Amino acid sequence: MDRAAQRDGEQLLHLCRRSRLRPFFLKFCSYFPFNAKLCLNGHEYAKRQLARKGIAFEALDNGILSCADPLRLQRICDGLSAEKIDGLLRKWLRLLPHPFTGTDRKAGYRYDISILQAEFSLTQVLDRPVHGRLFFEQVIRENLDLGRPQEVRLIFNRTITRRTPGQFRTRIVTQDVTPSLNVYYKNTRIKQYHKEDRALRTETTINNSYDFGIGKRLHNLPKLREIGFAANRRLLEVERLSHDCILAEDTFQAINSPVAAGRQRASGLRFADPRVHALWHAIILFRQLAEGFRAADLRHHLAALSGRDPDAISQGAITYQLRRLRLHGLIEHLPNSFRYRVTEFGFRAALFFTRLYNRLLRPGLAAALPHLRAVDAPLKRAFDKINTQVQAWIDQAQFAA
Repeated sequence: MDRAAQRDGEQLLHLCRRSRLRPFFLKFCSYFPFNAKLCLNGHEYAKRQLARKGIAFEALDNGILSCADPLRLQRICDGLSAEKIDGLLRKWLRLLPHPFTGTDRKAGYRYDISILQAEFSLTQVLDRPVHGRLFFEQVIRENLDLGRPQEVRLIFNRTITRRTPGQFRTRIVTQDVTPSLNVYYKNTRIKQYHKEDRALRTETTINNSYDFGIGKRLHNLPKLREIGFAANRRLLEVERLSHDCILAEDTFQAINSPVAAGRQRASGLRFADPRVHALWHAIILFRQLAEGFRAADLRHHLAALSGRDPDAISQGAITYQLRRLRLHGLIEHLPNSFRYRVTEFGFRAALFFTRLYNRLLRPGLAAALPHLRAVDAPLKRAFDKINTQVQAWIDQAQFAA
């Protein structure tokens, strides 16, 4: 019975995809007991209602990319109730020929709606689609265990036992270079993918309402809606990257770019500048001082790192460096004092930049660049192998090296 329901659900989903840009379709079976299938596209319903009310919007495939009145759009989506769906069916049954004649209807034979498949989606539009694609691919790598029973239990808020049917697995599907993340619970599937390279789409498809102890009659739609949207939200909550992504692209560029606050201006903290790395090391050191640090502390630290006499560094130069750090949010001035304190953001940024430079870039370049004569290491051997293979391909193609 469950397999049959899943097979019917997959068939219906295939029909929905073929007509995903149409509001609905109604299909009758010519054999007894004359079943019928009604597929309703909620996104197209919302589009038609927006156009009818004169609300400007931009479509995203069968979804919506932007809308002039998001609150009214949400009310329209929430307004697609079981009563409206039933009214749609009754309207077209009066207009279309179907197997039940007038005599059959007088005898009590009529169509009633049961939910064969219900899909609930959440579309989060990204202002920078390329960054969204990179983020989603990182989410896939860090959440390959979402299909495990303990994770599925969190997403669907259901107790998982040894008797729970179905295979608990995470499935990564790559189609047309667009990866998708699939998590299964019984006959229900959550699918997450990068839609049209513009949005992160999370959709829960319930193929058998009995999996959640809910009947199939149409009046159970509100309960299924609550389960579907809750599963979408829980999936996003469960997805956590293993590393702290405090330095996003905007933050990285802001640190490296000049900054202005009112009439005060300061240059950016350029990544490869040795003087900037001296400031990063100072931030890490001064983070350990409970009472903060003074300008004189910064002068002595910078002098020690550069091999200079502290008196050779002017007070104006130290004041400028303090302003740079403060305007970038790396330190803050303690009120009613001449002391400064390293912020949490400044400490993490300093750790990130110093470790990236000292532990990755410098030893990595020593292995990658041949003129540096790096010691024989796995990374160096890998680069040498690549160079050998490329040179062999050039020689085989009889190109001039």
